[in-house]
Amino acid sequence: MCGIWAVFGSDENVSVQCNAVHKIGHRGPDAFRIENINHLQNCCLGFHRLAIVDDIRGMQPLRLYTHPYIWLIYNGEIYNHKTLDKEYDLALSTEVDGEPIIHLYEKYGAEAMAKQLDGVFAFCILDTVNRKVILGRDTYGVRPLFRFQTEQGFLAVCSEAKGLFGLSHSLSDDDVHIEPFPPGHIEIYNLDKDGRAFLDKRILFNKPGQAPAYKTKVDPSSFGLDIKKNIRVLLEAAVEKRLMADRRIGCLLSGGLDSSLVAALLMKLIKKKGISYPIQTFAIGLEGSPDLIAAKKVADFLGTEHHEVLMTPEEGLEAIESVIYHLESYDITSVRASVGMFLLSKYIKEKTDTTVILSGEGSDELAQGYIYFHRAPSVTEADKESHRLLNDLYLYDVLRGDRTTAAWGLEIRVPFLDHQFTSYYLSVDGELRQPTEGIEKYLLRSAFSDCDLLPNEILWRPKEAFSDGISSVTRSWYQIIQDHCNEQINENELKAAATLYPHNTPKTKEALYYRRLFEKHYAHKASWIPYMWMPKWSDSSDPSARTLKHYKQ
Repeated sequence: MCGIWAVFGSDENVSVQCNAVHKIGHRGPDAFRIENINHLQNCCLGFHRLAIVDDIRGMQPLRLYTHPYIWLIYNGEIYNHKTLDKEYDLALSTEVDGEPIIHLYEKYGAEAMAKQLDGVFAFCILDTVNRKVILGRDTYGVRPLFRFQTEQGFLAVCSEAKGLFGLSHSLSDDDVHIEPFPPGHIEIYNLDKDGRAFLDKRILFNKPGQAPAYKTKVDPSSFGLDIKKNIRVLLEAAVEKRLMADRRIGCLLSGGLDSSLVAALLMKLIKKKGISYPIQTFAIGLEGSPDLIAAKKVADFLGTEHHEVLMTPEEGLEAIESVIYHLESYDITSVRASVGMFLLSKYIKEKTDTTVILSGEGSDELAQGYIYFHRAPSVTEADKESHRLLNDLYLYDVLRGDRTTAAWGLEIRVPFLDHQFTSYYLSVDGELRQPTEGIEKYLLRSAFSDCDLLPNEILWRPKEAFSDGISSVTRSWYQIIQDHCNEQINENELKAAATLYPHNTPKTKEALYYRRLFEKHYAHKASWIPYMWMPKWSDSSDPSARTLKHYKQ
């Protein structure tokens, strides 16, 4: 987890603009560098580092003696960097997992390079010989990237949108069209003689369900007819490759299926990977929450060093504004679910030395885990909805996972969004991926049912939304928020919301409360969220699973 920032073609004072890079300092607390480029004085690259791999030579912008005209800043992990070195004889000079990006770009070009990367990434390449800037982002947008460009050739890039405010490039922040960079794409910009950047090409190099172009860790020719075995092998491989780190690895553990499977596979692999320290797992909830109870059962079963964090209603409510600031979102379910994760990440940062965090994001979208999938009208419609969720994941759950952990200088890793695992899972017959016998994610659960990895009561535990699972049995997190928002917003203010906010108009006091806090920090940027996340095939007016008839207590 790091923070990248860059400007190209500025006609302002670049040294003043560089102050904006400090707005993402939380992403990389270990080291910091700004570099102005010789012969391109109106361009600048900035980097905040969280040192995970190659502490000595991993500082950025990364340059190599063999290709001194190429500058690279990136945020992410390239899990197949050693395989690429052998396959393409790259003669890597560091242990930095991103070094192959430079070699492959120089040898084969931007698109071919991007297709060979097995990992999560957001990168910016400056090629001064060919006068090009290349931006790229992984298939699911696990690592964030924002950018804006003016007609005059000014291009600004940052890991988070907040780092693009205040650049004062002949425009007010209200007039600047900052937008998230699309996952699975690269963009190639040409630099003119004055260093101004103009878009040349935008290329989709990968999308959800598309098989990897690179040599995968698990050979596809080894797949037999046993679908469940293939799922087990691929998910274990996805967890294993994410153990690449020089810092301590831990795991978020809600006690639900997804985080429990990841934790169980992590514990299975620690001896094989030579990890000698105790694995720490982390859970948060209000007193008596279902998540805390279930997480404790899993931790005891697996033998982890378990940390249980009790959240008070007051702490949760007080954190909401900070959460919205870091999320850069006002989506209701994103904010609700982020509060617990934000406070848990704060605890991990302040009370432990765990820095790399494995988590279960992506499983619900991939494996049709949301309760509303029980209502899908057909196999085809369910499959379409799964793909839609995966395409938009970078705006919702992936965004939540990144920002709540990066806010405290932690790095999240999400095995369920592994490229090879997801492409295989989506290739399985759609009927097998649907809820079966009244149980969501039946295929995934049954794939691990005879492995003794988890207690059966956890493996078959019904879906809980994170914001529901952390709730107290006596007073839910949902109700705590409603009571608070009723005190903050009156009926007349809610009636006026449509006039003030025509895009994604708040329909509840909670929605209006979040929107006000968002506008306080990011005025007139509501378009970052194209729609409010809501369950499909439902007449519910609230995104919580508890509002659906199928919900099981």
